[in-house]
Amino acid sequence: MQGIKMEESVINFAKNIKILLLDVDGVLTDGRIIYDSKARDSKFFDVHDGLGVYLLKKAGVPTILITAKGSRAIIPRARDMRVEAVFADIHPKSRVLERILKKYRLEAGEVCFVGDDLVDLCLMKRVGFPVAVFNACPEIKQAARYITLRQGGRGAVREVAEVILKSQGKWQEMVALYDL
Repeated sequence: MQGIKMEESVINFAKNIKILLLDVDGVLTDGRIIYDSKARDSKFFDVHDGLGVYLLKKAGVPTILITAKGSRAIIPRARDMRVEAVFADIHPKSRVLERILKKYRLEAGEVCFVGDDLVDLCLMKRVGFPVAVFNACPEIKQAARYITLRQGGRGAVREVAEVILKSQGKWQEMVALYDL
């Protein structure tokens, strides 16, 4: 990444990734949840993260959202980003991992998961490329093989997408889609 020197170990983990799993609150959003007077929630998403997920899909790396808290606000954003699936109200999050591995015929080492808080720890310890966002809790950072320079909801997912695409030699192909 421009301005980011990736360690060889990060490149080695990222080059084998075939699917990206993301937490939502604190990773795809900045962690704030706003309730209106009718108890409907709103979340803040970063457009750069959305393009990162979209570029991964174009490069053949699907994304799945896994959240411990369901929200109607997640569904339209997931559709916009063209994610493969959304698993909501999942406790513990690791309980869907085997189903995902089986459906996509993957090994755990081919999975990247991005998390930020304790509810993510069970998945962080079971995937090949666990990633913590910059503002994650200490336990998540300790379990991570990579810690983003950006905060959750502020471009961290885009950063992870670029790390994966660059490690796999697909970044320039994605850039060329927009350099007409």
